[in-house]
Amino acid sequence: MKLVELASFGDQGLSLIERGQPSPCLGEVVVKIKAASVNYRDFMIAQGFYNPNLSLPLIPLSDGAGEVVEVGNDVKSFEPGDKVCSVLFQNWHDYSQPRSISTGCEAAGVLTEYAVLPESALVKMPSNLNFAEASTLPCAALTAWACLQAADIHKGDAVVLMGTGGVSIFGLQFAKALGANVVITSSSDEKLKRAESLGADGLINYKENPDWGKQAFALSGDGAKLIIEIGGAGTLMQSIDSLGTDGHICLIGALQGINSEINLLQIVFKNIHLHGITVAPRETQKQMNEFIVQHDIHPVIDQEFDFEEGPGAILGIAAGNHFGKIVINLDR
Repeated sequence: MKLVELASFGDQGLSLIERGQPSPCLGEVVVKIKAASVNYRDFMIAQGFYNPNLSLPLIPLSDGAGEVVEVGNDVKSFEPGDKVCSVLFQNWHDYSQPRSISTGCEAAGVLTEYAVLPESALVKMPSNLNFAEASTLPCAALTAWACLQAADIHKGDAVVLMGTGGVSIFGLQFAKALGANVVITSSSDEKLKRAESLGADGLINYKENPDWGKQAFALSGDGAKLIIEIGGAGTLMQSIDSLGTDGHICLIGALQGINSEINLLQIVFKNIHLHGITVAPRETQKQMNEFIVQHDIHPVIDQEFDFEEGPGAILGIAAGNHFGKIVINLDR
């Protein structure tokens, strides 16, 4: 079988190699991967930024979808022919448990023709999606879903989203399905127009308005209930400005720095809730999948690559040119 291997950190560390087809041990499932998707986390892992002490070689990517071809003797949840998605944290069943090893990092990933995964590292695909669409769900979609759940978003609430990457576009789709009003930011008017076609109610070009937090506050109608924060130190003060009383900041990334001086009194006076979000457990992913089927939500795929182009797709995500998700097709 063919697979992509990360043998060393850096631009030259990824290569396409061949190995023998695997068989499952107890508790394991062999999945013929049909499609995999790329997250910024995968780029960070490949460069050595995420965990420079990671054991290599490693099969990259946490997010994939495919068909079960073989199961271990004790596997109860799946059988050959089932269509499945991967799970990011392999033994994180629900919020009562601590997080454990993750797919494509501490454990082998899914950029391979046949992936061997623990039974706990899989869920069944939403029935309304194809393999490429389903491959986008385990990290970006579940992160957006966890943020909306943490803030208890309902009809009429206001949500602010930063940029037009995978998490933000899933946040837009989920929030609109919940009946929320959505304000979204981007440095590209073209991307803002695409977001508007998906239902965005307020559009902000942050390149033209660096002090965009106050504009987001006004467009939200006296402040948002939630902002999904991806910038970190460079954008946190704008996020605070965008919120109304009892608003929520769900911090999922720190693309513009990890250390920040903030006005703590502003957090107190607004009764702001600050959440650190690292995806969500398996049971929450299953609930999200049910919501996707109920509302017939289809992920936005902006770029698709063939298997052989996988290393370039991983490195290319850093350019930030995509709108929604980047998918690598292993079966076309």
